[in-house]
Amino acid sequence: MNTNARAHTAGPLLGLGRVRHTRLRPSHHAFDYATYFLLLPMRSLAAGAPTELAINRAGLMSFHDVDHGDGRSAAQGGALAWLDELLLQEGITDATGEVWLHCYPRVLGYTFKPVSFWYCHTADGGLRAIVVEVNNTFGERHCYLLDQPRWGQELVASKVFHVSPFCAIEGIYRFRFMRTTDRTVARVDHDDALGPLIQTSVSGTLMPATRTAQQRALWRFPLMTLMVMARIHWQALQLWRKRVRFFTKPTPPQDFVTR
Repeated sequence: MNTNARAHTAGPLLGLGRVRHTRLRPSHHAFDYATYFLLLPMRSLAAGAPTELAINRAGLMSFHDVDHGDGRSAAQGGALAWLDELLLQEGITDATGEVWLHCYPRVLGYTFKPVSFWYCHTADGGLRAIVVEVNNTFGERHCYLLDQPRWGQELVASKVFHVSPFCAIEGIYRFRFMRTTDRTVARVDHDDALGPLIQTSVSGTLMPATRTAQQRALWRFPLMTLMVMARIHWQALQLWRKRVRFFTKPTPPQDFVTR
């Protein structure tokens, strides 16, 4: 893969693809939905790169800085300033190249982002770090920082943050990321003490986020981000009906970042 060329591409991208989720125990449960997402070159956008995507303003499809990180506004430096501070606090000083953010947009003013991926590059285009930003339905947020990652390499972090009431806070996450010039895959699997428990992935074909591409995505999935939340609750109902064990929400972890 030519990571240097990819890291310096300045245009926002729209991904059309699938989100997949499989639970292996104690009852098998799986779903597979069509989806779309954004892949945004955050440093290029901060430098004023032209884009047909609505940034920090109203639009049928839009991106807003306050939906990420500590919620700071564009006037306060936005989500990119938050990310740079996080990396510096963690001793990562050389992620000064492009930062690509894989996230859901706002659609008709609404969004819920179960997980977003920040791909942080060095000045020469090498992949330096990945920040996995996780939100739960209780309004809480936590980040997993993956240091010195490689495309296609399995990366591991301890699970410390409550996401699903049908999973205990134990075990590990196994991450794997792949990207070519026109396709991206992010895989996150959860293992508990008995081994593999949940397997998830989001993948898609990438294209410039032109107004036409946005309109086509909106036409196919007009309420996509609202459906993200609706489907989360629907799948929870299915697990409850299957009598999968329910875990009450614990106190959030004291540290905002897990390495």
